[in-house]
Amino acid sequence: MSEDHYPPRLIALLEAIWGEGFLSPGGPDEVARVIGDHDITGKSVLDIGCGAGGIDIALVSAHGAGYVVGIDVEDTVIDHARGRIAAAGLTDRIGLVKVAPGPLPFPPGTFDVVFSKDSIVHIAEKHALMAEVSRVLRPGGWFLASDWLIGTETISDRMAAYIAAEGLDFGMATPARYLDAMKAAGFEQIETVSRNAWYREQARTELARLQGDAGAAVESLVGPEFVAHNVEIWERMIPVLDSGEHCPTHLRARKPG
Repeated sequence: MSEDHYPPRLIALLEAIWGEGFLSPGGPDEVARVIGDHDITGKSVLDIGCGAGGIDIALVSAHGAGYVVGIDVEDTVIDHARGRIAAAGLTDRIGLVKVAPGPLPFPPGTFDVVFSKDSIVHIAEKHALMAEVSRVLRPGGWFLASDWLIGTETISDRMAAYIAAEGLDFGMATPARYLDAMKAAGFEQIETVSRNAWYREQARTELARLQGDAGAAVESLVGPEFVAHNVEIWERMIPVLDSGEHCPTHLRARKPG
């Protein structure tokens, strides 16, 4: 991921749509749904792609995580997240690390939980990713994540146009490819849960807000052309959500104990 994928004006716009500290849909409620019935109280958690800080704050303040290490590849989001975490008074419970793409910079068996919310879409090699997740998890630890997936390996021109409009290095994979990667890494109790139906409705609400109050709130900061560009992205996204080509999904798996 290049340094300019999440510049300050994009962070401002996405927070206006998704809430302070969040760069993907659903805010703290979706964090809770990813966790599901898993108890992370007192656990050590690695958050891959911590973004603007809201995820890690929720993991600690709402779910009792003992300590969270959030990693990202961009200075802009790390700096923004540090400000959010300091304002929440949680610098003693959350540490942030800028990392380079590639192997995770932690010893084997460091974490009880590896969490990620809509960030590993940027990592194309899912088998290598899941092998690294398994390596840094303790025996019996859980991988709890959401990601943006594709419904089929072959994408339509319409889906390709949406990805191009986003301008991000999406490494979108199918549920089958994720399942294969998790199995190859030795995980058990593997689960994938489609969130397409939920996000089809959410995306329409987001578009309305972008065209209305959320867009107006940040227009003076980011510029009307930037708001209009993102309206176009949402307009391209909704049809591929409707077709099922774009299928946000929850991913859960346990490292054998």
